[in-house]
Amino acid sequence: MRRNGFKLAGAGAGLPAARAFTLLELLAVVAVVAILAALLLPALARARGKAAALSCLGNQRQLILACLAYADDFNDALPYNLGADEIRRQVARQRYWNWCSSVLNWELDPANTNTVLLTEGGLGPYVAREPRVYRCPRDFALSDLQAKAGWPHRVRSVSMNAMVGNAGQYTRTGENANNPDYVQFFKVGQIPDPSRIFVLIEEHPDSINDGYFLNKPDSLEWTDLPASYHNGAANMTFADGHAETRRWRFASTRPPARPDASLLPRKVPHGERGDFDWLMERTSVDGEAHGR
Repeated sequence: MRRNGFKLAGAGAGLPAARAFTLLELLAVVAVVAILAALLLPALARARGKAAALSCLGNQRQLILACLAYADDFNDALPYNLGADEIRRQVARQRYWNWCSSVLNWELDPANTNTVLLTEGGLGPYVAREPRVYRCPRDFALSDLQAKAGWPHRVRSVSMNAMVGNAGQYTRTGENANNPDYVQFFKVGQIPDPSRIFVLIEEHPDSINDGYFLNKPDSLEWTDLPASYHNGAANMTFADGHAETRRWRFASTRPPARPDASLLPRKVPHGERGDFDWLMERTSVDGEAHGR
């Protein structure tokens, strides 16, 4: 065919014939993609986990700075750190004095999702009433009942050292009835080495209820258990304002983050007391040695 004096080539003329992949080549491509995915997915998972851990650590830093700001406003006094029964009585009177007023469980109790119990009163005003700082981004632990109800998560992952702050009925005599041989720190200035006493810690979802993290140093028994959301580690903050990540050495300290996983209270297994001792050394100081 000619147009304007030029001959037009037929469709495909002069072009090499298209060549399809063979089955062997397709299989080779699939194998390479699978190998790349196997190499990249764990790295992506680690990156996401590291980002979540850093976000959680940032949340804890905000909370410890809020504690110290609270103390500045209240003559060096640390926030109220009450037990579950006293928190419920206060909330029934619409008094939100505790550092946080949520009491968690595995039931369909509204306190599990009510962010007002975190942000109203207590430390709430010192974190701009932002509820997300109270929860680890990796904490999605729910009971079957809660999951079936469509809950995405509970609202809190963090608790306060029971030996820090005013524990109400437990400390009316000036010492903690739960740990009478150890010093209760009502004020920041009472802590002999603020870099050694922790204030806030991620708590295992099976033991977290009130925000009162209690263990008795002389008992060799976990009453409350630290969390291990970050590759076997927990984030925590100290009375001098610094935050750190503590990796737990023993599997007995790291049960899965699910209901009925911790079976508390639980004895510290023989030969596995290193995690317990490390945390107890950072909980309080011996009252007699401290001259109380």
